Amino acid sequence: MKIVILDGYTENPGDLSWEGFEKLGDLTVYDRTPEELIVERIGDAEVVYTNKTPITKETIDACPNMKFIGVLATGYNVIDVNYAKEKNVLVSNIPTYGTDAVSQFAIAMLLEMSHHIGLHSEAVKDGEWTSNPDWTFWKRPLIELAGKTMGIIGFGRIGQGTGRIAQALGMKVLAYDAHKFDELVSDSCRYVELDELFRESDVISLHCPLFPETQGIINKENIAKMKDGVKIINTSRGPLVVEQDLADALNSGKVSGAGLDVVSTEPIRSDNPLLTAKNVYLTPHIAWAPKESRQRLMDIAVSNLKAYLEGTPVNIVNG
Repeated sequence: MKIVILDGYTENPGDLSWEGFEKLGDLTVYDRTPEELIVERIGDAEVVYTNKTPITKETIDACPNMKFIGVLATGYNVIDVNYAKEKNVLVSNIPTYGTDAVSQFAIAMLLEMSHHIGLHSEAVKDGEWTSNPDWTFWKRPLIELAGKTMGIIGFGRIGQGTGRIAQALGMKVLAYDAHKFDELVSDSCRYVELDELFRESDVISLHCPLFPETQGIINKENIAKMKDGVKIINTSRGPLVVEQDLADALNSGKVSGAGLDVVSTEPIRSDNPLLTAKNVYLTPHIAWAPKESRQRLMDIAVSNLKAYLEGTPVNIVNG
């Protein structure tokens, strides 16, 4: 059986092994695949894995031997899953692999916005402490998180993980989600409606999927409902944020800081207004990427393929 991985580099830049796949078939791995080579590289392979390389209706028609598409990620919007279903091509994703990593990253963003550790480290290296007349100094206000309130939009696994860390720091959590778990409610965590979350939160962290009802949920109208000086974190999906509205709020001071690991178009466009906004931290979609998390993704991807070969496919998104 032929297995083709179209864009394996981001999952495995060389620090992991493809051995699990090699045991299951004749494996070919490409670091990246440009659009014009997708059909050629899939060829007559039965199994194809992709991360961000699109597999369209036309590609599915051009590769009739393809029976299983695995996604090396959770999101599968790069695949025409409905047409794949029409053609009896199963699509399988990796639903849970980065919960701890992304939760940790969201809190890391918050801690950096609260203490500006990078800024102060560079100041010391630049000689500002050596030449300072006082025994200490700080270049921006420092914030103690205990007693502050974090609003979490999307209280699934990652939202809950972020909430647990926030509570360990002494924060109160306000959660918004259509699905509620009564056992999570406590003195420091409760479910609220969205307007209350906007009104009461000192920090808002996004952990919801991108649906029509969540697209642009951070916009000028909702920002106006928030506390002056609120901080916003997004480690979920870029289009949850209307980027010009957030940039305007950062520049005006209404939003005192933002930590964004995702943007609307990735890689980020040079004209994205957030690149020149005040008090924003931008990272290149890396919350998911610790080696431990990528190994977990690899293991699940191999397990998905084994299950398919055994006739009991799992994590199917178009079944």
